[in-house]
Amino acid sequence: MSKVNGATLMARALKQQGVEYMFGIVGFPVGPIAQAAQDIGITYIGCRNEQSASYAAQAVGYLTGRPGVCLVVSGPGVVHGLAGLANAQQNCWPMILIGGASATHQNGMGAFQEERQVHIATPFCKFAHGVEHVHRIPFYVEMAVRYSIYGRPGACYLDMPDDIILGEVEEDQVHIAATVAEPPRMIAPQENIESALNALESAERPLVIIGKGMAWSRAEDEIRSFIERTQLPFLASPMGKGVMDDNHPLSVGAARSHALQEADVIFLMGARLNWIMHFGKPPRFNKNVRIIQLDIAPEAISQNVPTEVPLVGDGKAIVGQLNKALENRQWFYPKDTPWHAAIAEKSAANARQIQPMIDDNSAPTNYYRAFKDISEWLPDNAVIIGEGANTMDIGRTQMPNKSPRLRLDAGSYGTMGIGMGFVLAAALVHPDRPIVSVSGDAAIGFSGMEIETCCRYNLPVKIVVLNNGGIGSGAESLPEDRMTIPPRVMSIGSGYEKLMEAFGGKGWYVDDPKDLRKALDEAMAYPGPALVNVKLHHAAGRKPQQFGWHTS
Repeated sequence: MSKVNGATLMARALKQQGVEYMFGIVGFPVGPIAQAAQDIGITYIGCRNEQSASYAAQAVGYLTGRPGVCLVVSGPGVVHGLAGLANAQQNCWPMILIGGASATHQNGMGAFQEERQVHIATPFCKFAHGVEHVHRIPFYVEMAVRYSIYGRPGACYLDMPDDIILGEVEEDQVHIAATVAEPPRMIAPQENIESALNALESAERPLVIIGKGMAWSRAEDEIRSFIERTQLPFLASPMGKGVMDDNHPLSVGAARSHALQEADVIFLMGARLNWIMHFGKPPRFNKNVRIIQLDIAPEAISQNVPTEVPLVGDGKAIVGQLNKALENRQWFYPKDTPWHAAIAEKSAANARQIQPMIDDNSAPTNYYRAFKDISEWLPDNAVIIGEGANTMDIGRTQMPNKSPRLRLDAGSYGTMGIGMGFVLAAALVHPDRPIVSVSGDAAIGFSGMEIETCCRYNLPVKIVVLNNGGIGSGAESLPEDRMTIPPRVMSIGSGYEKLMEAFGGKGWYVDDPKDLRKALDEAMAYPGPALVNVKLHHAAGRKPQQFGWHTS
């Protein structure tokens, strides 16, 4: 009987479980795993930083429904990868971090890069375990994949010591694991379905909030049927965008604060009342708001605000139940209500407020003027990655999505540095779609060396950097004593486009808005990686806000 080593077994098991993509940085002792994965047909992308590799792996998980893998070396490599592990867990996206480790017979001896890796990974994931026998590798891979996609999706960690990677076992001694099936789609009790519809019928000012959980469950067809049938106004969370077209007439995105503040019944679909939704508390929300909550996780029900009607289960299945129940009801929410009129009036007022900034052609430009050209330039089928403080926040309002799972940004953990990892993932999963990243200049600095990765693999991604020379805002000039530069301020007019050109891509620098659209068009037409660096006014910012961003 022939023998097989641990690296080959790991690659085989991942392939069997539907893993298509692996990102990482090779070194001791994980190099053989990367080679075995590539040999068996798993796409391996060598990154420049473990954090970017881990962000790419989780974005692949969200986009495909099967976890991506991040492969890192022991010790510092695992520590760097923890950033992505934590982000995936908080964002509810599936990924598997595989960390190398020193040989098991050296445990506790102060081996090369020795670290308590399972221990430190455990708080940041759903499942973490060290592989202690070569023949059990498929068992642990099956468990990691199952944990990552079943229930509320999340992150998993597997520890692979050097002697397990290189160790051999007879083929007939290998633990054979079943292939993990697609997650079961649990439904809600029928009485809860009826109670949810009763609550919506009783509302004067109803609102549906569509979260990324509905994008994950592939519920877009069911939700569109539900919204069209009921005529209920809806608000998309940042990554729930596209489940319903942002430009749909029932979208309240242009009057978000007003809708949240005044709604008396909110149907929370696959979204959480966390900081992004201001915890569901006044003054952002009506103090007497009634909540209908659809969530995959029972423990999420009634978080921060009591839930009147819980719908625990799969988003696609439960909205299907709602649509079926609606067949026996004549009810829908009329278009001519004061609530619809108030939302439309507020949307128009907000549009009038930002119009002067959109029309401002002075140089350097502002965010809204830049986004005018960017939004008009974006193809409808583009995957949009947003990163940065003002850049991401304003971009959420100015760059619409028509289809689901085509918007990736900092998400629930508010992580900066995700941008280029997400770019890599999107380019691999969607080679037939334009991949566009719009990043602030501070944000691109976290992962900018992955520009070289894009060029090395000739990924035709388009990156736009909105460059105001700072975190939030910059400065008109730098002080003579450079040690007194304000903490938020960075170099003025940095040439990020030159970084792209240094690695073989194409770059443009735009310091006048009249030249922006031409540069964007040329970038889209360029067959390889391209970057447009747009100089903003150093004090450019958001329109005035009624509430602070972190209102509780």
